[in-house]
Amino acid sequence: MTLDLLAVPLLRRSAIDALVPHLLSARTVALSTHINADGDGCGSEVALALLLAQKGIDVRIVNPTPWPAMFNWLLESGVRDESARGAAALREADRLVVLDISDVRRLGGLADAVRSLPVPPLVIDHHLPGDEPPGTLHVTDTTACATGELVFDLAVSMGVEITPPMAGALYAALMTDTGGFRFSNTSARCLAVASQLVACGVDPEEMYRRIYASVPIGRLRLISEALRTIEADFATGIATIEIEAGQLARHNVTPEDLDGVVEYPRSIEGIRLALLFRDLGHGKVKVSFRTLGTVDANQLARRFGGGGHAKAAGALVEGSLAAVKAKVTTVARDLLKEG
Repeated sequence: MTLDLLAVPLLRRSAIDALVPHLLSARTVALSTHINADGDGCGSEVALALLLAQKGIDVRIVNPTPWPAMFNWLLESGVRDESARGAAALREADRLVVLDISDVRRLGGLADAVRSLPVPPLVIDHHLPGDEPPGTLHVTDTTACATGELVFDLAVSMGVEITPPMAGALYAALMTDTGGFRFSNTSARCLAVASQLVACGVDPEEMYRRIYASVPIGRLRLISEALRTIEADFATGIATIEIEAGQLARHNVTPEDLDGVVEYPRSIEGIRLALLFRDLGHGKVKVSFRTLGTVDANQLARRFGGGGHAKAAGALVEGSLAAVKAKVTTVARDLLKEG
């Protein structure tokens, strides 16, 4: 018997059925995702906005940090970004939906405003549970390759038309969170959904050009400098790479231009854990964890107040770049030695 890979899994369908009435009862909906939104967050937001527009619902995006320039093309579909208005835009909506977030603290400067909303947010996400979930009604599944896969299931379950702009947004979500369909979360269902999105009007070559082949030259100069900082400890299988404070501004690039930089140390033969240390200044360092094999990035990130997936996670750690690097690598080394 042939498995229908496009069929919505039963547990997801049940969660969607519980969420939809709350979603459709609102006249105005705000959508938000994590600080420094990525392709999955942005693509999922735009796709859901277009879905809700088909139902006559007024939608606006309200993110804790500015919309990334590399995904401006997603907004050409007419979706409104009111992130600059912050908490005021949230309060004007009947309901908030947070996407690609398992912990309210990932909403950064909007976290307190979200905590104080009279009605808890609805959540669509594929991460492991965080310490402070942003809402009580969830469509979550860690087996989904991206939050965009869950938004696709929502669209299918609601019977809405997946238009070319919606398909493009969903494809961007899947493509970026799987590293161009290279990472271990690239399941058979993920590829089946991507195939369906192509059937709905997505041009894969154009998507590649928009996401991976339209980078500013400053990104390449930044990567050139960062590659010189790579250190590899083959005894433990750990490799590190660093971004200094002010380096992004010097090359006129933004945080989204760091996407994929941590893959350089992870690609070294014999490495099981790659760590990207980005000095944010003011005594804080963002650490990105990427793993191979059975090493659990989420377990390691949680030791520093962060989290994410088993193969990709992050944390914000207080201290100087040198101090944070020493502390994190020491804990990582001990963890890997423990097996």
